[in-house]
Amino acid sequence: MVNAAIVILAGTESHSDVGRLANGLEAAKEFAETEGDEVELIFDGAGTQWVPELEDEDHDYHDLYQAVSDDAAACDYCAGAFGVGDAIEDAGVARIDEHDGHPSIRSLVDDDHEIITF
Repeated sequence: MVNAAIVILAGTESHSDVGRLANGLEAAKEFAETEGDEVELIFDGAGTQWVPELEDEDHDYHDLYQAVSDDAAACDYCAGAFGVGDAIEDAGVARIDEHDGHPSIRSLVDDDHEIITF
């Protein structure tokens, strides 16, 4: 059994950002599909901008996102800072504010999660 936290930090501005997103979503899906594994998918920093884009059914990675969206959450502070707070709430994605408005990476480590960033 593996506990993993996939943290998407990549923004939406470049081709390499799209690649990092796709790889992060694929990794989250692999953990989600493996019996006994647990995964948390966290959109943090500029990565919060992906949530409204991935909610669009016409987006190339919408289906992949849908496969793991039940495990998704977003940084509360960064959602506001990047102007996507309302869109994240509309999507039903939880906003995390465990440490100064951000997700607590320390808590994830304390709970024996492997932290993987994209």
